[in-house]
Formats: sequence, structure tokens, C-alpha cells
Amino acid sequence: METFDSKKTSLYEILKSIHEGKIQLPDFQRGWVWDDNRIKGILASVAKSFPIGAVMLLENGNESIRFKTKVIEGAPEVNGKKPEMLILDGQQRLTSLYQAIISNKVVKTRNAKGYEINRWYYIDMQKALDPDTDLEEAIFSINENKIVTENIGRDVVLDLTTREKEFENMMYPVSLIDEYDTWFPSFFEFWEYDKEKIKFWNEFHKRIILGFNNYSLPVIEMTKENPKEAVCQVFEKVNTGGVSLSVFELLTASFASEEFDLKEDWNHIKLKFKSYKVLDKTSEIDFIQAITLFSTYRRKIDLEQVGQKDNLPAVSAKRKEMLNLELSDYKKYRNQVLEGFIKASKILVENHIFHSRDVPYTTQLVPMAAILSQLGKDIDNMGNKTKLMRWFWCGVFGELYGSANETRYALDIVQVVDWILKDGPEPKTIYDANFVPSRLHTLRTRNSAAYKGIYAILMDDNTRDWLSGTKIDISTYFSESIDIHHIFPVAWCEKNNNAISRDEYDSIINKTPLSGRTNRIVSGDAPSKYLDRIKKNVGVADDEFLEILKSHVVNPEFMYKDDFKGFFNDRKERILQKIEKAMGKAIMREQSLTEEGEYVNDEEFADETVDFS
Repeated sequence: METFDSKKTSLYEILKSIHEGKIQLPDFQRGWVWDDNRIKGILASVAKSFPIGAVMLLENGNESIRFKTKVIEGAPEVNGKKPEMLILDGQQRLTSLYQAIISNKVVKTRNAKGYEINRWYYIDMQKALDPDTDLEEAIFSINENKIVTENIGRDVVLDLTTREKEFENMMYPVSLIDEYDTWFPSFFEFWEYDKEKIKFWNEFHKRIILGFNNYSLPVIEMTKENPKEAVCQVFEKVNTGGVSLSVFELLTASFASEEFDLKEDWNHIKLKFKSYKVLDKTSEIDFIQAITLFSTYRRKIDLEQVGQKDNLPAVSAKRKEMLNLELSDYKKYRNQVLEGFIKASKILVENHIFHSRDVPYTTQLVPMAAILSQLGKDIDNMGNKTKLMRWFWCGVFGELYGSANETRYALDIVQVVDWILKDGPEPKTIYDANFVPSRLHTLRTRNSAAYKGIYAILMDDNTRDWLSGTKIDISTYFSESIDIHHIFPVAWCEKNNNAISRDEYDSIINKTPLSGRTNRIVSGDAPSKYLDRIKKNVGVADDEFLEILKSHVVNPEFMYKDDFKGFFNDRKERILQKIEKAMGKAIMREQSLTEEGEYVNDEEFADETVDFS
């Protein structure tokens, strides 16, 4: 069965159908954004009979694709009239042509600097027929007053405020191209039927007017039998507007047909998320994906509970399932999933992840929120929470959520819930997780999930700032501007005759969470020197100060001896032990990198400073 038809259609036929409301936009389409120069450019292309690209339309009437519709910007309202066709690709081009040619209104556009301007469009008739002038130079725009002045408004350079002045200046209004028969008789009369002017008009009519009126462009019409997924995918792939649409926007249009404003609802959710720093970067897509994951899981579970064993629906958060999310399911699970995200943020804070910037994988919040939506109060059990965090840390240190996560999400919610509530087998994410010791050497910026994970586990319940002696918790994290800093300062390392490589001194092994004030005291000196300075400011006994240092997973002896190599090897092992504890599984020390190639540095020069303002 053919799902589309391709043909050439008169531009004016399309523009008139837009004017009559026969062709409209699905409500997910972005606003019109073309500037003055691009409008003049497409007018020139049409005038020269150059191709401007195909337009893609969708036949309206498919009950499974119930998009709310709207008229093209500048077109008259149609009072609920249902369109025959919807524009999938070509909005910007058709809107520009419609407003300049058909609307007979001033065009609200922008200049090259982005400032809003109002313009009427004209064709300089003399330039248009000049063989030595590019036709594009003949397309002219003028302000809404139709007067161009110089010398601070004192001198009028061009005045097109009346029909007679258009004749005098040989400027033809683009808005009358399809109504030229109302213009040229008065043109002849104004020039007193001058033979040269009549000859000129005839040539202009032949070359320019008919060029516009006879212009056709290729139109691809998708039939109404196409499923929603196909329509949305086609739109994203072929849209030439330069901005692709998200699943969220497509769902917004779909839900709008049932009088539900998804964007407004998301704004309410964002307000709730504002209270939780961990959720700062949680997007509307993350939320929709979590609801889709949870709703498909619940559908499967509910059928299993009534005894169905065969033909069970798939648990999924893939694009197709997201697009097919029903409004009823969204409303049913919305609050549960919202609470799942909030619970996830609280649990991460308990595990010393205090800010969205420090979340190893924002993508991992999707299955985590869905899992917590199902667990409900069962997560308050300490043993259950410990299991959940094992799964979380395995995902982080196994670096399993970098891309193409949808399949893992589906496994996660099924396997993790079963493991926690029914003592089922360990989830695949835990089984798959593997941390290679040499990976520590390559972790140099917080662009890496594993880097952020180590940063978090270095801030356990006993970690204290060297200077203040206070425990690093969510309060001190923000109030004392805690961030990750070098233990052996970069300046000192670089002075050691290249004995210490950048790969070593910039690695996570040589970093620890400290307050901004402490880091300023560290400066660029050797550890033995800055530790003495800090010790004098702290005012505690030697033994206590050593315990404060040890809370950072270090052996102070190496620091006091300025022994970087000894320090590096010792701390590497200590960090590996903490990773093992978090993952709940052993790390093979003799193991080396087995992947093809080497790990690539994550943006070496990334900023390491958190802005808490």
C-alpha cells in the first residue's frame, strides 16, 4: 500500500488553500522565524523559477493521529474548521511566501541582528529586467510606513505610500502579484499610455509576474493511513526548518486534542523540581520517558497478576512507546513518577551527590525514578536501599548509561524490582559492570560519569574539610563552596622536572573535595608546606589533624614526605577499595584495558569549578 503521493502543485493553489484553512499546521510546529533577508531570498528564487525544495503534507483524518491544529501565522482564523492537509515540512517557506504574497498585511519579521521589524515587499521593476543585475537585488523591502528617509528624517529618499508613487518609482508590490489586473490599468493611465511603458510592462508581466503565477513546487502527500510514529519520524528527519521537534512537543500536540496542556503541566512539575538541586537538569523528555517505562511495566505486571502468561506487552521506554503514551496513562502515573524522581534525588543526596552537575548520568535517573515509583514505601527498608545503590553504582562505575539506554531501562525496572522485592537474581546491570583499575589514570574531569562517582564516594559520612574540620554534607557543600581540588598542586608537580606526568597529577587519584577557602591556603606549595599552614589555622591536636587528613582516603605520611609516587599508588588502591565496596563486587587488579584503543580524555580543559550562585 502506498503511504505517500508525489506531485507538482501550483504555488498559488497551495497559498490559497492556506488562506482558506484547507491547509493548516499541527500544533507542535515551531513558530515562524525567517528574517527579512531569507524572505527576500525565497521571493527571488521563485521569481527566477529556481527550486525551493519540496513541501510535505499529511492527509488529515487519521483517528490515531489527533493533533491539535492551527492556521499558518498571518492567515485568517477559520473558527474550528478542520483542515484537509497538515504541513509536516515547509512551514518556514510557505509562511514567508504566504505573508509576502497573499496576506496583504505588513510582514512582521526580523533584521539580520534579530530585531523585530515590519516590512512590505516590492519588486524594483527596472532592476528586475536589467540583464546586468541579479534578480535578487530587485527584491526590495520597506518599513510599514513605506517611506525611506535620510538626514535624521529630514530628506525623503523613497515614498511608496500611494499607488501613484509606486508607479512613479517603478516599484511593484509583491502582495499584488496574483492581482496584477487591478494594478496595471492604473499604471498605464499614470504614464499616459506611453508605448515604452506598456512595452516595459508586458515584458515585466511575461518574465516576472507569470514566473510567480506559474510556479510549481514538488509536494509529497502522506496518506492518513500512516501511523503516528511514521509521521513524527518523517517530520524530524525531513524538517528543513533547522530545529527538530522532540517527543515532548509531539505529545503536547496529541494531548492538546484532548484539551490537556502538557507544557503547562510540565511547568508545574519543574517548579516542584526546583526545590531539589539534583533535578536541575532533569528534562521533560526524561520525565516522559520515565512515565512510559513505568506505564508499560505496570501494564505487564497487571496482566500477570490476573493470570495472563502469553502475549504480554513489552516493557519499553523507546521512542515508539513514548509517542504512543496515552493521556489516560500519563494522568494515572504522573504523580507516582514525580514522587519517584523526588525520592531519587533524596537518595542521591544521602549518597553525597548534592547537585545536578555531580550526577554521574542524568539518564540513569529515568529508570531509577521508575523503579522507585514501583517500590513506593518499600525503599524505606535499609536493605532495599542498599541494593538499589549497588545497582546505581554499578551503572556508574561500569559506565553503562552513556548511550542507547532504552533496552537497559526495560531490564532495570523488571530485574531491579524483582531482585529487591522478591530476592530474584542480580540485575544484568550489576553483572555487566566492570571497572578497570587503569581507568583511574584517565579520569581527569567531571565530564566522566565515573569521575563524578568517585567524587561522591570520597565524600562519605566521615569526610571532613582540612581547615574547618566540619563534615562535608549537603549544608557545608553549598555554604563552604566544596569542590574537587588537587592534593599535590599542579604548580608543584610541574616544577618537578617532568617527573610527574599530567596524566598522573590531573587524575582523580590526586584530587579530593575541599572548601574554596582551604584550597586557597593550599596554593601551589608542596603538601609538607601547606599542611603546616593549615595545621596552624585548625588549632587541633596532631592526632586529630591526621584523622581529618585520613578521612580523604590518603596516607598522610606520603604527603608530609612530598612523595607523589608513593602517594599516588597508595591512594589508587584505596579508591579501588571504595569502588569495590560501592559496587559490591571485586575488581581484578591485574586486569588491563581490553577495549580496542585507549580511553580518550574527557575535555582536558573543562572547568572544574561549581557556580553555586
